[in-house]
Amino acid sequence: MNLTPDLKNYCKNSRADMVGIADLESFRNRLPVIPQNLLTPYAYAISVGIRLKDDIVNRISDHPTPEYSDHYQSINKSLDSLTAQIAQWIIQKGSNAMPIPASHTIDEANLLGNISHKAVARMAGLGWQGKSLLIINPELGPRFRLATVLTDMMLTADQPVKNKCGKCRECVDACPASAIKNVSTDSHYENRDIAINLERCNSKLIEFEAMPGIGHRICGVCIKVCPYGK
Repeated sequence: MNLTPDLKNYCKNSRADMVGIADLESFRNRLPVIPQNLLTPYAYAISVGIRLKDDIVNRISDHPTPEYSDHYQSINKSLDSLTAQIAQWIIQKGSNAMPIPASHTIDEANLLGNISHKAVARMAGLGWQGKSLLIINPELGPRFRLATVLTDMMLTADQPVKNKCGKCRECVDACPASAIKNVSTDSHYENRDIAINLERCNSKLIEFEAMPGIGHRICGVCIKVCPYGK
């Protein structure tokens, strides 16, 4: 019995603004995961997103604001609660599931979590990978946060969508770290270094973290300027 429609309805009724399903087979032996056997028991990844509030994002200039920092953390907590609920729903249906936190760095040196929520979201059809590495949704742009649930429940996977960044360079020109390289891709980048100077980006995030009222390595500038988000 395929419970994909029921699952998606449950996610949306539980505050998810977007939900998609990725077939994990395409990730095996390609996507960095921590620990290395993380995906072994599972066949699918459920990607869920919660929208960021426009009025808060629009107040970002060339640096994050305290309001955005608070909102960022609040959405992350909501996502963690949401994925726990989704996992419990799946378990009650007789399958296994593991929620992955919205924003939790495991490997500080390489800035990696258990799994790339953006990579899962792209494969789940929630959007394409922009030049900033953010997932760009056709309706919301990059104005949302993501989390993931791994499961062995039999589901129907969604398909990736076509990249529509084209010649746009709004995020490239606005980046306060000059870290976005303006490199296009039809599907995805083989590694993050192709698109982003991670050292420049991280240095600027550390600088922002020390600002009054911020306290986290966040930016938000590329989220604000993306035309699809506007």
